Amino acid sequence: MKKGFKDYLEKTGEVGYVTRVVHEVVEVAGLPGVNLSETVVFESGQLGQVSALENEAVEVLVLSKKIVKGGTKVARTGKKLEIGVGEELLGTMIDVLGRPLSGKAKHNERLVNYPVDVLPKGIGDRERISRPLQTGIVLVDLLVPLGLGQRELVMGDRKTGKSQLVMQTVMSQARKGSICVFAAIGKRKTDIMKLQNFLKKEDIAQKTVVVAASAYDSAGEIWMTPYTAFTVAEYFRDRGEDVLVVLDDMSTHAQFYRELSLLSRKFPGRDSYPGDIFSIHSRLLERAGNFKVGEREAAITCLPIVESVMGDITGYISTNLMSMTDGHIFFDSDYFFRGRRPAINPFMSVTRVGHQTQTPLLRDIGQVLLELMSNYEKTQSFLKFGAELGENSRQVLVMGNKLLDFFNQPPEAIMNLNVQIILAGLLMAGLWDGTVTGKMVERYDQDAEFRKAADEMVTQCRTLDFMISELRKNPQFWLSEKPL
Repeated sequence: MKKGFKDYLEKTGEVGYVTRVVHEVVEVAGLPGVNLSETVVFESGQLGQVSALENEAVEVLVLSKKIVKGGTKVARTGKKLEIGVGEELLGTMIDVLGRPLSGKAKHNERLVNYPVDVLPKGIGDRERISRPLQTGIVLVDLLVPLGLGQRELVMGDRKTGKSQLVMQTVMSQARKGSICVFAAIGKRKTDIMKLQNFLKKEDIAQKTVVVAASAYDSAGEIWMTPYTAFTVAEYFRDRGEDVLVVLDDMSTHAQFYRELSLLSRKFPGRDSYPGDIFSIHSRLLERAGNFKVGEREAAITCLPIVESVMGDITGYISTNLMSMTDGHIFFDSDYFFRGRRPAINPFMSVTRVGHQTQTPLLRDIGQVLLELMSNYEKTQSFLKFGAELGENSRQVLVMGNKLLDFFNQPPEAIMNLNVQIILAGLLMAGLWDGTVTGKMVERYDQDAEFRKAADEMVTQCRTLDFMISELRKNPQFWLSEKPL
């Protein structure tokens, strides 16, 4: 906000005084015309947001780490919290108030003010999710597919690869031209710096906006982070662009909201969370979706991250988020310690709308691969008892090991969807062993003839069996410079 305390005091003619201070939550008396969620300005320069109205005073959440002292004068602004958004934010890192933390926000006067907390659009402004979102991760794209506009929860224990998956997805979408907004909610400053370095290293910074609140910022700023991220996303959506929003992570967001609620003396519920925590998160995530923008569609896809404890997915916040999203990707710590990368458990992962964006060929491939993986896991369980295996069981194990090699993907590596389909067909046809996928990816990127043939093959085939028969007609072409 460009105006200061004196400007707003002259505009509204109302002045209040801080009567009680409890960390980031303060009580202000003397603002008779103030509204809920209105922004106020303190004489000492901080901004605050009205969080509750009482008989003789109002409760204000301070959006600053600087402590407000008792007796400080407060002025109304007459409007809700807004931030300046625009294309100038691309390639920068901003705080929850839209102020640049890194990079240069050029031509600040050209930024457009957008409200931070808005009512989500209704069903009349939305379209059916029909376009696929390519993550570049084989296991996700083939077995747990996502659609543009989907809200897919990413869950799992600490340090099992959740953030790595969303970073690969950001890299894939940024290279396809989508805008990516990353909300770092209460993260360590070293983690935020690693994120910046990753975006610069992969040359995708100019397609991303990072909204960051470190663990050293105030609880109010950390709580507002995902709202600011969605505000930035809605600006680009209104311009007709597809946006990917990553919320890392919602467990931290819930914990800081619990802290603020307890400071406000709200009655605690389960696990000491306030009773409106479900409403807060569901209203936030409803801002994602596939929307009508003029004569076209523009989607805000949301990937919220939540942390589980020892593989327990029945936690309060986890189950809340599972019920309000369109599916979840579960990172299994057992898979992680076995060396699987990514450590996604496809049997415990769900996508409720992703399959409707797939072609018949992709649905066929996904069903066959999931059945093969299921048979592999069942056969593996028999090995624990030292049972002798027949020929069929040995073949299941061999194919399962090939699939695991195929699904194992190094960090920061992404694969085009058509390459994934061709490799899956070659694997099922017995022409390839599932290892060293890098050469095939490199050939697709550099060889125009091969790329055209692969794209035509994927377009023409409607079933996996038909594609296998087509691949077997000319195996030399597909396997020249083969990674075997």
